[in-house]
Amino acid sequence: MRVLVQRVKHASCTVNNEIVGKIDEGFLLFIGFNNSDNDESFNKVLRKVSSLRIFEDEAGKMNKSLKDVNGSILAISQFTLYANMKGNNRPSFTDAMKYDLAEEYYLRFCKELKNLGFNTEMGIFGADMKIDLLNDGPVTILIDSEEL
Repeated sequence: MRVLVQRVKHASCTVNNEIVGKIDEGFLLFIGFNNSDNDESFNKVLRKVSSLRIFEDEAGKMNKSLKDVNGSILAISQFTLYANMKGNNRPSFTDAMKYDLAEEYYLRFCKELKNLGFNTEMGIFGADMKIDLLNDGPVTILIDSEEL
């Protein structure tokens, strides 16, 4: 499982010219699943995302969590995080989890974030989404379950 975390001042997701998810300060999450993901990898990444401290404290150090700043989450499904470019100019996505199971994991991940008390907005799984954001910093962190 991979989650690309962007610290944002604001972000929104538009589908068919309609905003379906919108946040102010917080995390924009691009979430991808691969064929080897399971409950263990899911829970590791959930714990890491929910406790990530990448907001500045009074001393200017990245020491505050999303809860500390009362931030929100915009969660976007992103199977292209598992693009394999080895030997090709056209990406292969054979490592990405199959659609139905990936959708189940994505919905569950968002539900768990909400259960942890985070204001969580979502994109629409499998849709052609347009993402608008103002990256803060910029701060972008890649969390990969295989590296935790």
